[in-house]
Amino acid sequence: MRDAPDLVLASASPRRADLLRQLGLTFRIEPSLIPEDLLPGEAPEAHVERLSQAKAREVWERNRSCLVLAGDTVVVLGGQVLGKPSDAAEAQDMLMALSGRTHTVVSGLALCFPDGSLHSGFERTGVTFRAFDEATAAAYVSTGEPMDKAGAYGIQGLGSALVEGLNGDYHTVVGLPVPLLLELFSKGGLHYDFGGLVYATQEKSR
Repeated sequence: MRDAPDLVLASASPRRADLLRQLGLTFRIEPSLIPEDLLPGEAPEAHVERLSQAKAREVWERNRSCLVLAGDTVVVLGGQVLGKPSDAAEAQDMLMALSGRTHTVVSGLALCFPDGSLHSGFERTGVTFRAFDEATAAAYVSTGEPMDKAGAYGIQGLGSALVEGLNGDYHTVVGLPVPLLLELFSKGGLHYDFGGLVYATQEKSR
C-alpha cells in the first residue's frame, strides 16, 4: 500500500493553512517566490489560475517528491481587479468602493504531483457588502487586518462585519475553495479520507 505524498503549501496565507488544518491534513509551508503581477488585459480567472500554476511549479521544482498546492485570490469590482492594498490609504479607498455593492471573489488553485503533472482551476463567489461610512472603513483599516488581503478585507475575521450576503462558496472568499481542492486531488488519483489522503484504488478496496 502506497502512502500519499507529503503535502507542501506554496503559500504564506494563514487562511489557507487554517482551512487545510480544518480538513485534518498534514502539510508544511514553503511560500512561492513568484511575483503576483497582473498582465495587461489578463482576465481575473486567467490571472489567478496562471499564478497558481506558476507558484505550484516553482515550489515543486525544489520538492519533486511532494504534492505541492498553490493558490491565488483577487477581488473584482466592475471589471477592475483589486489586489492587496499597498498602504492604509489604498485599503480605505478599496473598502469605500466596495461599500453597499456586490463584487466577485475569484480564487484559483493548482496542485502539482510528484510525477510533474499539474491540475488547476478556479471558482467565483459573489459578495455583497452592507453600506458603511468612511469612519467605519478607517476603523477597520486601523486593525491592520486588511493589509495582506485582496480587496482589503478578510471574511473569516473582523471583516465579516462588512458582509451582507454571499452567492457561492464561502471558502472561495477565504482563498481555498474546498470542492475544487477535492476535485484536484481526485484528478491525480488521490481521495480525501476525512483527515488524510489515500490513493483512490486503496479507498475502493477497503
